[in-house]
Amino acid sequence: MNDKSLPMNALNEIPTPNADAQQITALVKDGGHVTGYQLDDGNILDKPDAVELAKQGGIAGVGISNRNGNEYLKSLPDDSEGNNLSNLPSVTQE
Repeated sequence: MNDKSLPMNALNEIPTPNADAQQITALVKDGGHVTGYQLDDGNILDKPDAVELAKQGGIAGVGISNRNGNEYLKSLPDDSEGNNLSNLPSVTQE
């Protein structure tokens, strides 16, 4: 196993995006914790809704991981740091 396969192994599921799948453009945070995601159409989804949409192929470039029984989205590993979710801007949900 090479080093590049390690991040991929951390994903529980890698959905196949639909042709019209959206991109995540910002993270919604509360107290430093990600609580949701803003999509390129401006809509904001909480974590569970975003995970469900990703499972249905509605969000591109992400896989689904699990921590302490809670599912969340992670960037699919590639050679670019700029498209990692952790590098996206944060927005506040109104």
